[in-house]
Amino acid sequence: MAKIELKDLTKRADNYSQWYNDLVIKADLAEQSAVRGCMVIKPYGYAIWEKMQRELDDRFKETGHINAYFPLLIPKSFLSREADHVEGFAKECAVVTHHRLKNSPDGKGVIVDPEARLEEELIIRPTSETIIWNTYKNWITSYRDLPILCNQWANVMRWEMRTRMFLRTAEFLWQEGHTAHATREEAVAEAEKMLHVYGDFAEKCMAVPVVKGVKTANERFAGAIDTYTIEAMMQDGKALQSGTSHFLGQNFAKAFDVKFINQNNEQEYVWATSWGVSTRLMGALIMTHSDDNGLVLPPKLAPIQVVIIPIYKNEEQLNSINTIVEPMLTKLKSLGISVKYDNADNKRPGFKFADYELKGVPVRLVLGARDIENRTIEVMRRDTLEKHSASLDNIEEYVANLLEEIQDNIYTKALNHRKDMTYIVDTWEDFKEKIEQGGFILAHWDGTTETELKIKEETKATIRCIPLDGDKTPGKCIYTGKPSAQRVIFARNY
Repeated sequence: MAKIELKDLTKRADNYSQWYNDLVIKADLAEQSAVRGCMVIKPYGYAIWEKMQRELDDRFKETGHINAYFPLLIPKSFLSREADHVEGFAKECAVVTHHRLKNSPDGKGVIVDPEARLEEELIIRPTSETIIWNTYKNWITSYRDLPILCNQWANVMRWEMRTRMFLRTAEFLWQEGHTAHATREEAVAEAEKMLHVYGDFAEKCMAVPVVKGVKTANERFAGAIDTYTIEAMMQDGKALQSGTSHFLGQNFAKAFDVKFINQNNEQEYVWATSWGVSTRLMGALIMTHSDDNGLVLPPKLAPIQVVIIPIYKNEEQLNSINTIVEPMLTKLKSLGISVKYDNADNKRPGFKFADYELKGVPVRLVLGARDIENRTIEVMRRDTLEKHSASLDNIEEYVANLLEEIQDNIYTKALNHRKDMTYIVDTWEDFKEKIEQGGFILAHWDGTTETELKIKEETKATIRCIPLDGDKTPGKCIYTGKPSAQRVIFARNY
């Protein structure tokens, strides 16, 4: 691949959607698969997801959660037990009807064996509340069995018609937490706690500022009493729902008859939550930070945080550079920094520069014979594309500090962008004008689903959330003029 091809990205300003699609492919994150609507996550993309998993999993375990695994296939009858849940997912379900193939009579391939029809069809999980609550029935009899704090890392299937890699695919990877509690208060506290875990991860690891809030009745998870959300703004001003946590009340406990004996020796239904984030976070990471030169990765999630590239004319110069670099690699790794020394001779330095820039490696170090004489090394930071010389003395500590600076700078840049594209609006005319510009609109809404749907129909804007820390000053709905308890966030979204 020539250097020009590595840089041949559609410009964000020309076509943001195409820029995103180009970048996913060219940065070796993922590619389309032979299965419609599904993707292949390539090693570099999966390495980023693994770092996300590791960070999140540690946070889950710090808050008392443990991992388990539940079946991929769910009996169809399970989805019929909770009315709102089945209605919410019915159109997205993939159904297994047979359990065997056989050779085609004409000798051309295989066919489904009509004799192998299942007595009850199985659903490939779109989410696991039903199979998990059927299981919890066997685990819970007394208040002493509670709480149950389980999480699973899994894949799910939702039959999407319009797909975009990472943002919306038929099969995707995620984690889903499912907890059971003795009281309503405990369950609500759990749902809120996990919202803050997600928010902390998004901001401190992904460097993505988020707004924490509650979904409207129209937007909440099917079968939930309340859905909490973190909403992020992409560079084009559109919102991306980046994680949700649900207070399920006793809906699933009643559907699957999960009761326990409380401390008063009375029987009651268990209280529940569920919460999850998915590979959609990869889309958020790309669209929040990256530029027309490729990925920009926050150091905490970059598979390679530092790349070192030697510049040499002969074997003797390379050996001199190797002598300098070897202890540098050891020291960087001892500081917990992931570093790659690319001294392969099958690619020119210019190609390597372009490739690592495209892949968003936060820091590039370049060392040549002249640098060794001067005891300096060239440093390039991916977030600003600035290059400068640094002393070889204590370069490891310098790089460690620089990575922290880059992490903070990327977050600050994204936060300032969100501030610049957040508008307070009080009239319908102003709302219609601002929504065309993109961004978050803080406006009053009368609290009815009817008004919410009319606004969506006329402007394609949805209520992203009712902010937890928002302006609680009452006002008048921008659409109907009726009383409003507080401002909510409207935006167009992915």
